[in-house]
Amino acid sequence: MSQSSVSSLPPGKIPVTIITGFLGAGKTTLIRHILDNAQGRRLALIINEFGDLGIDAEILKGCGIETCPEENIVELANGCLCCTVADDFVPAIEALLGRDTKPEHIIIETSGLALPKPLVKAFDWPGLRTRLTVDGVIAVIDGAAVADGRFADDPLKLAEQRAADPSLDHDNPLEEVYEDQLLCADLILLNKIDLMTDAEQAAVTGAITQTIPRAVKILCTQEGRIDPRLLLGLAAAAEDDLAARPSHHDGEEGHDHDDFDSFILTLPALADPTAFIGRLITVAEAFDIIRIKGFAEVAGKPMRLLVQGVGTRFQQRFDRAWRPGEPRGTRLVVIGQKGLDQTAIAAALR
Repeated sequence: MSQSSVSSLPPGKIPVTIITGFLGAGKTTLIRHILDNAQGRRLALIINEFGDLGIDAEILKGCGIETCPEENIVELANGCLCCTVADDFVPAIEALLGRDTKPEHIIIETSGLALPKPLVKAFDWPGLRTRLTVDGVIAVIDGAAVADGRFADDPLKLAEQRAADPSLDHDNPLEEVYEDQLLCADLILLNKIDLMTDAEQAAVTGAITQTIPRAVKILCTQEGRIDPRLLLGLAAAAEDDLAARPSHHDGEEGHDHDDFDSFILTLPALADPTAFIGRLITVAEAFDIIRIKGFAEVAGKPMRLLVQGVGTRFQQRFDRAWRPGEPRGTRLVVIGQKGLDQTAIAAALR
């Protein structure tokens, strides 16, 4: 962080960076990179998961980075932060600010299904505004997924459908979530460019620019590798700039996540991880699953296998050894649009 960025922050306030982005866009990988390059700056994390199994928190707690100890990583599972401000968010912030050694910067990773603007509004709550400021909202975009059209519908086609039958609601909830994240952002990271052609990068960048009514910088990244000095110290004071961040849900008293389902799937140890990933790909395509993530036990292996999938793209790696006395097994969070056939998905994977 440059000295000019530090001096431009409101005096006495701890800066907060909100990292938003769709499921599997690369938020956790980006945060891990920030932690690895903190250069002695004391950080704290608040991670808001969708689903009861805290995959992202587990990944980050295993970093062993001195500037962000495990007690500075707070997980708020299975609830939207902006919907549970009084019950969950404020107590988590109070706990962090009550430590003898306060964090110098707080990073919030939202759920992939979260709308960031209501969370920014939460910083107007008594007791928060005087001590915290939203330094910036960073939207991480899965460039390859957007290029494939998975999270970006054709607005022209939608308009034609509405004109043909105005009695129908053709709103796409995934599209609204995606656009709301872009509209609230102070900086957009077009991630996974290694999976995109130059033409796809240009097309996605152009579409994003047309969506946002104000000038927002778009940076291209691969696996979230970017200098943290470009992310921390934006001094946006987003809580004072809400009017410039339009949302599909402006004027609503609140919102819910009834458009999505999630469940936890428990499976025995894997005999063949490669074959299992193949089954995950087949099931993700057959049931239009958005996200699968979790940990797996591999028979005869002392290491835990981390599995992360977006659509039909999956990654796997052994992240650490199983701890003595730690329950082993395979547990996955499965996330999709409302109406997931949990029984059929479980049967296919078992």
